[in-house]
Amino acid sequence: MIDFLNALVVLANFVLVPAIAYGSQLALGALGVTLIYGILRFSNFAHGDTMAMGTMGVIFATWWLQSLGVSFGPLPTALLALPFGIAFAIALTLGTDRLVYRFYRAQRAKPVILVIVSMGVMFIYNGLTRFIIGPGDQRFSDGERFIISAREFKQMTGLREGLAIKTTQGITLVTAIIVVIVLFWFLNRTRTGKSMRAYSDNEDLALLSGISPERVVMVTWLIVAALATIAGTLYGLDKSFKPFTYFQLLLPIFAAAIVGGLGNPLGAIAGGYLIAFSEVGITYAWKKVLRYLLPENLEPSTLMQLLGVEYKFAVSFALLVVVLLFRPTGIFKGKSV
Repeated sequence: MIDFLNALVVLANFVLVPAIAYGSQLALGALGVTLIYGILRFSNFAHGDTMAMGTMGVIFATWWLQSLGVSFGPLPTALLALPFGIAFAIALTLGTDRLVYRFYRAQRAKPVILVIVSMGVMFIYNGLTRFIIGPGDQRFSDGERFIISAREFKQMTGLREGLAIKTTQGITLVTAIIVVIVLFWFLNRTRTGKSMRAYSDNEDLALLSGISPERVVMVTWLIVAALATIAGTLYGLDKSFKPFTYFQLLLPIFAAAIVGGLGNPLGAIAGGYLIAFSEVGITYAWKKVLRYLLPENLEPSTLMQLLGVEYKFAVSFALLVVVLLFRPTGIFKGKSV
């Protein structure tokens, strides 16, 4: 029984807790992608770098608050700086929409044209982020590092293995739950949210009902900017901030949205956790867990790792290909909000 508990602690420490935190970050990112696709009807390839730009705004605001001696006690000061980053991302996305996307909407350009345009926006965002804040790692997490450390857990339980839960992992899960609840309440209970859903289902009928398309577009970008900044900040606090990393995150975020059902918010959440658990589980070395669960004569001599950590994005790509081949609409039926 003790060996089983030790195996469970190791599993939680290196697979369950990291995957839940990472899945929450991917789910928030995928929600932004799926809202753009479901309402504005194109795949926004600039979303990863929108996350980077919003997070950069949070970092600068965090440094400013810290220079004033402002802190959030045991929690990261970045949480206080989050509204500044969201405001910056909102100004950025609304400005980009006015200068770029509005022209193509007026021309009723095909979705593939908007996809190509968004790729150009992506490269501009990426270049600006690296130019302004630099290409290297930027750490902006302060406050208490752990909710519970491995040493404290061992002392409390008497087990051989210790469970460590970082403060940022707890913040990520709590924040993701709150954001998802607020988003679904907004989409299902408010007049503006219902207008967005109506516009997504049938644009022409929504226009005949008196729904303002420009208002729907504006509110969509507001929500997407907030989601991108929150997701990017949570990822940066949990790992570290590096502009190119957010460019790479575009693959698992899109994979999460497509696997779950592109255009379906529930699918984005489910897809985020599925991608996260798949990446973490397949790239984890299971030797230590199996040593506790198997008899001594059956203990593995290898790491029992299917893929190295450097190939984790290949897992996202493989799942994406499988879903596109066998269930193109995703786990949940896509193209709805």
